[in-house]
Amino acid sequence: MLIDRHGSSLLLIDMQERLLPAMDDAGRLLDNVVWMVRIAQRLSVPVSICEQNPKGLGATVQALRDLVPAQAIVPKMHFSCVTEGCLETVAGLQRPQVVICGTEAHICVLQSALDLQSSGKQVFVVADCIASRDPSNRLIALDRMRQQGVIVVSREMVAFEWLGAAGSDEFREISRTFLR
Repeated sequence: MLIDRHGSSLLLIDMQERLLPAMDDAGRLLDNVVWMVRIAQRLSVPVSICEQNPKGLGATVQALRDLVPAQAIVPKMHFSCVTEGCLETVAGLQRPQVVICGTEAHICVLQSALDLQSSGKQVFVVADCIASRDPSNRLIALDRMRQQGVIVVSREMVAFEWLGAAGSDEFREISRTFLR
């Protein structure tokens, strides 16, 4: 099954000021997630952000906060974004597909992905847009999510599936801007 831009949303999990620096290859992760958000916005795919305990871990990093409206950012205390029902208030998450980026892969990303899938969503985790402090935990999380039926993709897979075809002005613009 392909990711449909009209039927999907992008969910960012815990890309926060005090947490992100502890992640393996944090700079690359942030660059990749910003790239995903910018493509999603260009293609009118809704973007939402969950923040784990923002009083303790800080707000979402500025580079991402600058890209989304404040009402698209929701706090949580549970590791899963689904447990508290916080996603019910954000636009786009009524869509059947959810594309996930964020941290930590083996905790909040994993638990949210499995809960979203259990709630009937088709869940896609972007492998090059998730991280953990220890890279081995990221790999274990990807294996477990695959075993549970979560679909693991790359950021380029998402972009090309959202685009669907070449030849349009939209494809040329995204190709020039993002796919060099």
